[in-house]
Amino acid sequence: MRKLIVAVFIAAFAAAPAFAQSQQAPTLRIVSEDGNRLPSDLLYGNTKVKPLRLRPGTNQPITIDDTDFYVQQQYVDFLSRFPDQSGFSFWQNDINQCGTNQACVDAHRVNVSAAFFLSIEFQQTGFLVYRLNKAAFGDIPNTPVPVRRETFMPDTRSISNGVVVGAQGWEQQLESNKVAFTQGFVQRPAFVAAYPQGMAADAYVNALFTKAGVTPTAQELQAAITVYGAGDTTGRAASLRSVAESQTLQQREFNKAFVLMQYFGYLKRNPNDLPDSDYSGYNFWLSKLNQFNGDFGSAEMVKAFVSSIEYRARF
Repeated sequence: MRKLIVAVFIAAFAAAPAFAQSQQAPTLRIVSEDGNRLPSDLLYGNTKVKPLRLRPGTNQPITIDDTDFYVQQQYVDFLSRFPDQSGFSFWQNDINQCGTNQACVDAHRVNVSAAFFLSIEFQQTGFLVYRLNKAAFGDIPNTPVPVRRETFMPDTRSISNGVVVGAQGWEQQLESNKVAFTQGFVQRPAFVAAYPQGMAADAYVNALFTKAGVTPTAQELQAAITVYGAGDTTGRAASLRSVAESQTLQQREFNKAFVLMQYFGYLKRNPNDLPDSDYSGYNFWLSKLNQFNGDFGSAEMVKAFVSSIEYRARF
């Protein structure tokens, strides 16, 4: 993968007030939300700044309109990793085949970005984290969503750690991550408080489906009860995962998760964080996506987010 070189210029007047107060110039640092995992922000002191990205050996700026940087950013925002070479080339070629046809370029940029939410990698990691929270706790009180970004991001990074779909051994790595994550999840204090140890299998499973707000098929109900076993940590985790992976729940929550990820991925915030103050924007896009039966193209949802001032201002 071609590396993108970053050069950073900080205006002198930005440093002056802080220097006058502390007699020590602020430091330039890279801060990640979760350890050293992507995405990261560049801070000058405590102020977030934007880097000036230049093509290697040139003074040519790199912008979000550049295909390679745009594709790389989809990996960072939705999969929390840099691209693998084969995927990076594939998605660039998908856009570049349009040549100078701008309408074609715009349409393919939208489809490429949406493909990251629809990908096996995200559906089996980020969307699974969403569904685990939905099954365990339902929606957060007084909101239409089951999880906030500050919880979602580190959990998704945990379950996706080391997973690159298509790479050798990725299925085994993903399965190992799922097992470890769900077993840890059912031992969290909030989960144990809601589902005490010693619950009967049918009571435990019915409580999860009820909290999720769905009526399972007979097969889904029995599958979750069967893997509960003796009700130890392994069984409780397997049963929760069975509920979260049920087709009934996946279908019910798909559009809701798709809209929520527009905020988590593109805007790096919760739907009711500033500049919003409630979930009216989220509700608008969910209503529109449902109106078009999940067709994000006809709903112009992804297009609206990737062309928004808020998204483009990140870069």
